[in-house]
Amino acid sequence: MRETGRTIFIFPPKPSTYSAPAVSLSPGWMRSEIMLDIFEITEDNWRQGAAKDPHFLISETPRYTERAVVALASDPDVHRLTGQSFSSGELAEAYGFTDVDGSRPNFMKYYREVIRQGKPADAERFR
Repeated sequence: MRETGRTIFIFPPKPSTYSAPAVSLSPGWMRSEIMLDIFEITEDNWRQGAAKDPHFLISETPRYTERAVVALASDPDVHRLTGQSFSSGELAEAYGFTDVDGSRPNFMKYYREVIRQGKPADAERFR
């Protein structure tokens, strides 16, 4: 089982007369207002958060997840994804949308290849 979207596996989609797709979406390291407050930064100077945690540079805005939802909702063939789980970064790679700064942060890939492996921070390679 993947790190995200456990609910989609606990409560798998059931066929219905409405044929609504069931897809799990997980944001990456969300750069929300609370995270900005915790790191004592603003959206304008968010990169300074790396002074507290160098991995913070992989963070993404809430708009990135919103764009993932729009991409899924706009996909006429979204039913093919039913029962699957995706991160915002995975969907950005598949659908081609970006975060507000034009980047495509992929936190889950970064987590698997950098954080979990104990490697030094290298967020720019995953943006």
